[in-house]
Amino acid sequence: MTDLNLEGIGMTSRRTRDRLIARLREQGIKDETVLDVVRDTPRHIFIDEALAHRAYEDTALPIGYNQTISQPYSVARMTELLLAAGPLTSVLEVGTGSGYQTSVLAQLVGNVFSVERIKPLQDKARKRLQLLKLHNAQLMHTDGGMGWPSKAPFEGIMVTAAPEEVPAELMNQLAINGRLIIPVGGRSQELKLIIRTSEDSFTTEVVEGAKFVPLLSGTVR
Repeated sequence: MTDLNLEGIGMTSRRTRDRLIARLREQGIKDETVLDVVRDTPRHIFIDEALAHRAYEDTALPIGYNQTISQPYSVARMTELLLAAGPLTSVLEVGTGSGYQTSVLAQLVGNVFSVERIKPLQDKARKRLQLLKLHNAQLMHTDGGMGWPSKAPFEGIMVTAAPEEVPAELMNQLAINGRLIIPVGGRSQELKLIIRTSEDSFTTEVVEGAKFVPLLSGTVR
């Protein structure tokens, strides 16, 4: 893929990206560092070429296997929430998908540990991260609800699919004062911010409504 492909032309151009950033600001995203990374990350390389002209619309798009690339607003909002307490050195992402959210996180935190249950999606994500020269993201093919216990504790955990209830395994892998951003629910979902205040105590805040694919168990090769 050439530099021109990364930069984008026409409906994937810089001007198109700037319009998306203006819309995200209007929707309340305030962290300029997050907005800069969203603007500079070539979302069009994380979706099929046939949909590239829609890459900078503020909408979720299909990536195969009944999965979607997250809406840019959701990516920016969840990233902003995760970083609200300051810089992070170790973040778990549950649901690598095509790697778009992973690439945004990798530009903002020390190390990203991302798990994905669908191997072909993970393989494509790895190639895209290599293309962007993002070498601080480690990927593992596993059941996302179980997290990555051997790399815990994490200062931040972001979940990009919705379980019916928050998995206890993920809460247990959160560091003290760590932040877990997760959509929860079935047909009706809420985006929640969970902070671990002590070994046995957590606070939970409902941020807003959400709409994500369900968090499923098991793996797909």
